[in-house]
Amino acid sequence: MDECFDGIREFVTAIDSGSFSAAALALGVTGSAVGKSISRLEKRLGVQLLHRTTRRIDLTTAGETFLATCRRVLDELQETEALLATGRQQPVGRVRVDLPTTFGRRHVAPALLRLTQRYPRLDLSISLQDRPVDLVGEGIDLAVRIGPLDDFPDLVARKLGQQRLTICASPAYLERRGVPASIDELVDHDCLVGWQRSGRPGWLVTRDKGETAYIDVQGRHELTDGDTLLAACIAGCGLAQLPGWLCAEALASGQLREVLPELSATMSIHVIWQKTRHLQPKVQVMVEELVRLAKIEAAVFNA
Repeated sequence: MDECFDGIREFVTAIDSGSFSAAALALGVTGSAVGKSISRLEKRLGVQLLHRTTRRIDLTTAGETFLATCRRVLDELQETEALLATGRQQPVGRVRVDLPTTFGRRHVAPALLRLTQRYPRLDLSISLQDRPVDLVGEGIDLAVRIGPLDDFPDLVARKLGQQRLTICASPAYLERRGVPASIDELVDHDCLVGWQRSGRPGWLVTRDKGETAYIDVQGRHELTDGDTLLAACIAGCGLAQLPGWLCAEALASGQLREVLPELSATMSIHVIWQKTRHLQPKVQVMVEELVRLAKIEAAVFNA
């Protein structure tokens, strides 16, 4: 049974530190010992986990899959040890969190970092991106997602709020190109778009009967960062569809004007995590903090 864990810590530490020598320093052994331990692990599994060169190590496809499982196992062991040592459940260990780029950077990451100050043994690994991630395959403990959720039975979701999508432009752009009076006139305008799941420039709008649908637009500039999208819109580069929490200040100051308000649609904001028999305290405290944050900052999470 003990053999099942041989080499796992060396494997994870080597990836986290970037080399066998750095892993050896962290573990208090020699680089040769780390390399041999991982080689024995590969032999036992019957797969190659790492591509080795003189300068670096990289994960193979099998290595990426195995790494995600190893991280979860080591995290759960660490948390269980802390539970047994303290006699009570405390959030301990590393939580891997994936957030939408701009919303996460502005509103979620600061709150989670403040949470770690209350729990000194709670560590974070935060990634910021606007593409859907495979929580299980990529070893993500928790994610915040804006928009429709894929129906995965191994995930749990809790709604935090919903954002209103507003089509707007700068006064200078509207003076130069005119104000669109209908959805059909959007084809005559330069449109700024963010990350597109389908690869085709489009916006989510509300149609005549209250139904929402994605429509194609003339996507002149594709800008995956929300702050850059906002800046381009203010600079007069085109029409943009922006969430309320991002454009409210510019609308209030007159830097932007809303157009076609009847097309405004909403997208839900959820926190999602892997379904397990027992929710780890480190994940549970993160979920509770995000729910609390959504209530305190309702104007942000429902704007």
